[in-house]
Amino acid sequence: MNYNWNWRVLFEQSPTGEGSYLHLLLTGMQWTLATTGLVCVLAVLLGTAVGVARTLPFAAVRIAGRCYVEIFRNIPLIVQLFLWYFVLPELLPPDLARWVKQLPSASFWAAVIGIGLYMSARVAEQVRSGIESLPSGQSMAAKAVGFTIFQMYRHVLLPRAYRVIWPTLTTDLTNTVKATSVALTIGLSELTAQANAMQEFSFQVFEAFSAALAIYFVVNMAMLMAMRRVERYIAMPGYSGGR
Repeated sequence: MNYNWNWRVLFEQSPTGEGSYLHLLLTGMQWTLATTGLVCVLAVLLGTAVGVARTLPFAAVRIAGRCYVEIFRNIPLIVQLFLWYFVLPELLPPDLARWVKQLPSASFWAAVIGIGLYMSARVAEQVRSGIESLPSGQSMAAKAVGFTIFQMYRHVLLPRAYRVIWPTLTTDLTNTVKATSVALTIGLSELTAQANAMQEFSFQVFEAFSAALAIYFVVNMAMLMAMRRVERYIAMPGYSGGR
């Protein structure tokens, strides 16, 4: 292969006028981190609620929770993003649709909602499996001392379930960083989109995507190390990671 590597291109001025190509990539990284952070919060909150719903002793609530999981888990992520960004505004009343379309960073919010709902279905299944893996004696003991259902989940089941599922939750949260790259299809200028813009401007394809790859690797490793540190602290004896 006859290719001329030129890493100095990272420090050359980009045609956007906002700084060097490296600055362009770092700006994309900021959008990636912002999207990842909000998606993780949304996924954990919604996933916990739906996961709990799937273990409650009410058939209608369990069925609703299962429908939620199957819908958002089985529709491809990119299709969901298109639905949230392109289709949903067309279904709203005209005034509301105009307001949504004129939102600053509309693609960012569409990405947060779309990826957040998709990841919440995965978190919900983990929360459900974590709760169901606990010995039944724990819920029986909570009921015996007079806990309400809310108190039983709040003080007994959820804290222990999260300690059980933490390793698999780590995998899904690091996958969230990679999933944000799909948001370039709706116009979000995250890291992959900025790398693509760099290679179009400079024709240095390998440098652009190698730099993006390195940034993704560093971000994911930092997140992984932080999650593993927490995992060692909260690991339960007898479960994965426990002693």
